[in-house]
Amino acid sequence: MVLSGVEVSKHDSKETCWVVIHGKAFDVTEFLPEHPGGMNIILKYAGKDATAEFEPIHPPDTLDKYLDKSKHLGLVDMNTVVKAEEEEDPEEADRLQRVEDKPLLSQCYNLMDFEAVAKNTMKRGAWGYYSSAADDEITLRENHEAYHRIWFRPKILVDVKEIDTSTTMLGTKVDIPFYVTATALGKLGHPEGEVVLTRAARKHNVVQMIPTLASCSFDEIMDAAKGDQVQWMQLYVNQDRAITERLVKHAEKRGCKALFITVDAPQLGRREKDMRAKFTDQGSSVQSGQTTDTSQGAARAISSFIDPALSWKDIPWFQSITKMPIILKGVQRVEDVLRAVDAGVQGVVLSNHGGRQLDFAPSAVEVLAETMPVLRNLRLDRKIEVFVDGGVRRATDIIKALCLGARGVGIGRPFLYAMSAYGDEGVDRAMQLLREEMEMNMRLIGCTSVDQLNPGLVDVRNLGAHVTGVPTDNLGRKVYDPLVTPAWKPPKSSKL
Repeated sequence: MVLSGVEVSKHDSKETCWVVIHGKAFDVTEFLPEHPGGMNIILKYAGKDATAEFEPIHPPDTLDKYLDKSKHLGLVDMNTVVKAEEEEDPEEADRLQRVEDKPLLSQCYNLMDFEAVAKNTMKRGAWGYYSSAADDEITLRENHEAYHRIWFRPKILVDVKEIDTSTTMLGTKVDIPFYVTATALGKLGHPEGEVVLTRAARKHNVVQMIPTLASCSFDEIMDAAKGDQVQWMQLYVNQDRAITERLVKHAEKRGCKALFITVDAPQLGRREKDMRAKFTDQGSSVQSGQTTDTSQGAARAISSFIDPALSWKDIPWFQSITKMPIILKGVQRVEDVLRAVDAGVQGVVLSNHGGRQLDFAPSAVEVLAETMPVLRNLRLDRKIEVFVDGGVRRATDIIKALCLGARGVGIGRPFLYAMSAYGDEGVDRAMQLLREEMEMNMRLIGCTSVDQLNPGLVDVRNLGAHVTGVPTDNLGRKVYDPLVTPAWKPPKSSKL
């Protein structure tokens, strides 16, 4: 039997709430208090078609996972369904014009160019979520600026005709020493979401880390992989350990090659740019959780399930439920790296969550420069693989991290921006630019392979100099021509 829109529209309250998604009706009354994004957004669409709101945020298998089959009510005659009234966005017409006039992809010469284009073409709420960081965003900037305080000590007269940028990470050979790190809500930037990144990772033979809070389902991202493509899983630990165990075991069964447990998010940081965007209408049901205050941005709307009680005592439990290598993601000091070695995990990611958690947390590369000499002195550097993420925008950043001892480098936001601005072709070009930069800069410092990169090739004496009151350099800031972002194409109405 096909339901009519009239019948569906009668169920528009907290007491009896039906919604229509992809032409089917669902009774979500009992699910209302469990929705991680809060019940208000569902009630807004009660008795109506909620597909347009549901699709960009929720993985397609959400209702199958979290809603009992008895609540799947069947097909609906869509010609009779009431559509929810959408608030008109006065900025949308201007944004769409900027999308139309964006620079050609060939005008993007580096990863910063993609960020500049994305800022001007993404919806305000999506940009607020992707770009935001904690408090005054000092750590966000420090993540990138710390690399500027590391200088090279290049070798000369080395035969650098042939360059090999390949390496291994957790036993997987990759063509370039970076991986696509986990970032949430990919469909905010592109309708296909994280599978765009999956395809690019395959083409360039790099690893993709699948996020817990992806817009695509875990299986959808795994299914998008081809052949022997390697993927890792990033995990936010749920307060309900049964859910966590189910997710981990499913990931291992599907062929994930490593488990990255996020350890720097017992509470989500206060990301004011995201909060100001009033991201009140969207959430994620990747994991079932509790109600939350969605008036404070997307981050809080999707994170209510994360367990603040996660501690070192939980590591043996994880080791008991999976044979995947376990890596702690979000380590921020040497002492915890040593403790991770003692705990028997296979790796750590030195990271401050992209500057999105604790403002004034140290940059990953600074912690790396402090950590690796200690590991070498204790002869522990072969017992654990050390990765870094945050602030990487150039292949020189990758090379500096590898010189200091990192096994590989995670890159997140730049690929989101490339995807948001140009889709598959954008991410492909971003990775190709990094590959070309990598080969060029390895030649220029006198190294032909990744295993030749070593601490003697970098000068880190100024790395710890957190100077904020730098005197104005009139020549550098007022006379030299600044680097510019890609030029925008003139509107079609232009006579030019």
